[in-house]
Amino acid sequence: MTNWLHHIPILIVAVPLISAPICILFTFGANRKAAWFWTLLVSWFAFLCSIYLLNHVLENGIISYHLGSWEPPLGIEYRIDLINAFVLLIVSGISAIAIPFGRLVVDKEIEPDRQILFYTTYLLCLTGLLGVTITGDAFNIFVFLEISSLSSYVLIAMGVRSDRRALTAAYNYLILGTVGATFFVIGLGFLYMVTGTLNIMDLSDRLTHLADNKAVHAGYAFIIIGLALKVALFPMHVWLPNSYTYAPSLISIFLAATATKVSIYVLLRFLFKVFGFSFDFIPLTLTFIFLPLAITAIFFGSVGAIYQTNIKRLFAYSSVAQIGYIVMGIALSNTIGLTAAVLHIFNHALIKGAIFMAAGCLVFRVGKLTTYTIRGLGKEMPWTFAALVLAGLSLIGIPTTVGFISKWYLLLGIMENGWWPIIPLIVIGSLLAVVYMWKIIEAAYFFQAPQDRAPVKEVPLELLIPLWVLVGCNFYFGIQTEITIRIAKEAATILLGNSP
Repeated sequence: MTNWLHHIPILIVAVPLISAPICILFTFGANRKAAWFWTLLVSWFAFLCSIYLLNHVLENGIISYHLGSWEPPLGIEYRIDLINAFVLLIVSGISAIAIPFGRLVVDKEIEPDRQILFYTTYLLCLTGLLGVTITGDAFNIFVFLEISSLSSYVLIAMGVRSDRRALTAAYNYLILGTVGATFFVIGLGFLYMVTGTLNIMDLSDRLTHLADNKAVHAGYAFIIIGLALKVALFPMHVWLPNSYTYAPSLISIFLAATATKVSIYVLLRFLFKVFGFSFDFIPLTLTFIFLPLAITAIFFGSVGAIYQTNIKRLFAYSSVAQIGYIVMGIALSNTIGLTAAVLHIFNHALIKGAIFMAAGCLVFRVGKLTTYTIRGLGKEMPWTFAALVLAGLSLIGIPTTVGFISKWYLLLGIMENGWWPIIPLIVIGSLLAVVYMWKIIEAAYFFQAPQDRAPVKEVPLELLIPLWVLVGCNFYFGIQTEITIRIAKEAATILLGNSP
């Protein structure tokens, strides 16, 4: 990289961070549209930077950027390899698509005098997620996790205009998120006490010789539990359903597609690169803790979704199940299983982004979103419901969709390990997804509209275009799979191999 392109690894974080306080200046002119447009520009800048970084890593290998020209491990390093370049693309790409969708829904769901604060906080959340993903310093991960989490609590609470339960949801998330972050930083403290370093690569090298150290074992336990809370892995998922349900539509889209995916990335990094298989407890954790919890999450989340009448809450429980599929791929700890996990991080972001965007369209027209209020809307909002059905097919895992690709590789990984009894469980999980998606289809297409509801119009193109872009991606990357599978396979090889 030459000239200013050399500094893209820091610019992708610094520009959103600096843009947040600049955005608040729009308050003086009460210019809400300018704040939205500023957020749009920043999101697209980050997206273009992430495309450049991913392409550079694919062609030239790992990027190591030293802040202040201080060499690691003394200085802070931003280290970009194929795994986190892929996650950077997910976070920035979802933001770039969601913000154009968000202008109208934010106008409807957020009080006018709070909208500029909303966009400012959103930029801080984006900064935190990008920073967590790109940094090569373990303590920086904690700092950026807190930036993204604290801003998320505020963003969720801003859903109070639509439902006061947003305040309770934000508070519960605050408590559990703080517990998770505290566990994580305590674990880092144990590792720093033993190794004297916080650089991830240096930490990995020094821990190789400390496999029997009790402080390292304690640090590992704290870190894994803290990250499991952030990931919302069953049974530590209780903050997720209400957070996704009562958050403003734009935040439901963004968090459902990105927040847990970034936490899963950090979990992958610590499991396979910081600790690795030189520690005997890693295979034990994966087989006897992660695998049972993943299977339970799939069934608990799917069955929980079936019994929901609130549509956003239904999809939130579905996310608990989908996290189970990703964690199952991690638990397989073979190349194909990890390929499935990395693939589903990307694919599930596309699926849930599209589904919550369709839900946002429905909230825009009918407000409260239940299986009763959407009755008959299939005919009144044909484009929105067509998109929702197609995204639902991807969630189920129908061939030609990204959901099918993820589950296919997951099945291949299961067969490679010889864990044949798990295969029927995956099939049953997909059938349960059919059941809760059918609840929505049945209400929208086979029931008459409530008599007390006025006729409903289709949403404007400004909302439909981003929605259909994501739906199109669900099918494009379900058919043209070369690039995503290549990246996922190489990422899995890096995690399991000796590559840095």
